[in-house]
Amino acid sequence: MTGEDGGQRWADYYAATADRPPRRTLLDALARFSLSASFRSAVDLGCGDGRDTIELLRRGWSVLAIDAEPAAIARLQNRADLPEGARLSCLCKRFEDAAWPAVDLVNASFSLPLCPPAQFPELWRRIVVSLKPGGRFSGQLYGDHDGWVGRPGMTHMNRAAAERLLQDLQVELFDEEEVDSITPRGKPKHWHIFHIVAQRP
Repeated sequence: MTGEDGGQRWADYYAATADRPPRRTLLDALARFSLSASFRSAVDLGCGDGRDTIELLRRGWSVLAIDAEPAAIARLQNRADLPEGARLSCLCKRFEDAAWPAVDLVNASFSLPLCPPAQFPELWRRIVVSLKPGGRFSGQLYGDHDGWVGRPGMTHMNRAAAERLLQDLQVELFDEEEVDSITPRGKPKHWHIFHIVAQRP
């Protein structure tokens, strides 16, 4: 989606998903970190209006939130529940074109499938390389039975390919979900999703 039409569709999406809780993959990853560390850093790829970013900030993390949509960044920066003194940086850019420092967590909730297939391998390489030792990835990939397979600019893969992506990481959560449901915009869809938490040794 590009231009005004794309911007409006994302605005509609943010409105439809407002006030939803953080993703369970993020919460699972956070629960696996030691509570003794006083400073943690994260990058939130495709942060949207900040449902995951806010949870990280609430727990005292430093977060670089990246999203290609100006409306997403604006909504995040103006959220009423943005913690006072939050260590938040924002970057309005497509994440496959963005750069970020080494971090303890790369969170990508339902965003990586929006990376074009030609750019996905390099994006994934940069995600893994950017994880500090002991750092984690949390997020989703879309499977090859997903209802959006074949859409231009989207990456889907079968389970074996998803597992190969994780071969250099220690997999802590890998849940495969296949279900018929409704999108946040009210459209019926068949979902095929891999929910993932993995740690860099």
